[in-house]
Amino acid sequence: MACCAPAANGSQPNGASEQHTEVVARGPGYATPLDAFNSGEVEKLLYVVAVYTGTAIKKPDYLATIDVDPASPTYSQIIHRAPVPFVGDELHHTGWNACSSCHNLPGVQRKYLVAAGVLSSRIYAFDVLTDPRAPTVAKIVEPEEIQRFGLAFPHTSHCLATGDVMISFMGDVEGNSKGSGFLLLDSNFKPKGRWEATDKDSPPFGYDFWYQPRHNVLISSSWGAPKAFTKGFNPAHVGEGLYGQELYVYDWTHRTLKQKLDLGGTGLIPLEIRFLHEPNRSEGYVASALSSTLVRFFKKEDDTWDTQVAVTVPPKTVEGWALPHMPGLITDYVISLDDKYVYFSNWLHGDIRQYDISDTANPKLVGQVFVGGSIAKGGPVKVVGEEQPTVPTVKGHTLRGGPQMIQLSLDGSRLYVTNSLFSSWDNQFYPDLVSGGSHILKINVDKEKGGLTIDPDFFVDFGTEPEGPALAHEVRYPGGDCTSDIWT
Repeated sequence: MACCAPAANGSQPNGASEQHTEVVARGPGYATPLDAFNSGEVEKLLYVVAVYTGTAIKKPDYLATIDVDPASPTYSQIIHRAPVPFVGDELHHTGWNACSSCHNLPGVQRKYLVAAGVLSSRIYAFDVLTDPRAPTVAKIVEPEEIQRFGLAFPHTSHCLATGDVMISFMGDVEGNSKGSGFLLLDSNFKPKGRWEATDKDSPPFGYDFWYQPRHNVLISSSWGAPKAFTKGFNPAHVGEGLYGQELYVYDWTHRTLKQKLDLGGTGLIPLEIRFLHEPNRSEGYVASALSSTLVRFFKKEDDTWDTQVAVTVPPKTVEGWALPHMPGLITDYVISLDDKYVYFSNWLHGDIRQYDISDTANPKLVGQVFVGGSIAKGGPVKVVGEEQPTVPTVKGHTLRGGPQMIQLSLDGSRLYVTNSLFSSWDNQFYPDLVSGGSHILKINVDKEKGGLTIDPDFFVDFGTEPEGPALAHEVRYPGGDCTSDIWT
């Protein structure tokens, strides 16, 4: 688990130097992002949600534990499965009951991994502290407890510095986006009510969010109406207004919606949103999937917020695909804890990219590797006028689907990659992924000069699971990671 005392290097928030040697009891996580980067534990386990919902297998989804300790005899293997008690949840994103935002709360533990069932509106809390190698379902928030607040289709969960848990929702029970909003759970996972101050402060669309109290702000993003995206992707739904293109800026203290940032055609379907880790920095990025752009958001001198496109992945002109132009479809990204690099995945094109963000407004491409996708050489799709990438085999396995969720090690040296987006989208774009199952890859990172290479000795195959092929989604480490911990 993460260190609960000040880091060995003695660094303090905001650059203050340590004045004494007294060890002060702390809550979970690390005092600063650089403490985690320089002194964080090397991951030995991964927790990954695995999904049967939307496949031909009528079994419950589960949380898989994977051994990633190279010295272990079970390295690169699934060592435990913790199934939930119901069928049809579609477990998706996960978060913690407590993270580095609670570092100043003595006695608080990072004990529970919180998993949202998108289709069921059920919330699970897995106990990962009692036996980190064999988590168990410890608490369940039933959909009736949630839907009485007018919310359904949960997505992102973040722990707050108070010890509460906050979860974003993407619609109402009928699948309309107008039911989007945020729910607070107390430390025992009892629903406390909506976070936003009034109904007028609920966002038109829901998806991901990030908060930063030092700037009195929460910013959320917008996928689409659940009645649209749960059925797969229909391009006509974009024009019908069933998908989002805005960011929503909230006053953190008053919980009021104070600004909408319309990203327009260069920001269609903005998904994962994150601030830079250093809490004094008032900027970050959102990955807009359909436009295949990484959009920077930032605070201006008048205390309002603005955006600019920082990276654009041009679409490919193709033959043998559903449309004549194929977007990269940026579906996930991560910022290194030292705020030096951004990594993102192009689920359709099949590549993972590394950008130096020393100049946050002008990221520089320094690493790229193809690990699947729809434009690989030898596949059914032809890219007009371009040489197509060759995708290698790993440990004798042909790679299925495209890179989707990514997670970076605390020290920035290793990137873990899964390939399932959402079961209905997987069925539509990569049916062989659904029938064959997901896999997890490890990408070795050159964090000095930049560069990405596939680790040839690491391959976790969800196609050979005891109950049949499963779809693997988001990755977490027992001690927290780059996409869950917030510093306040």
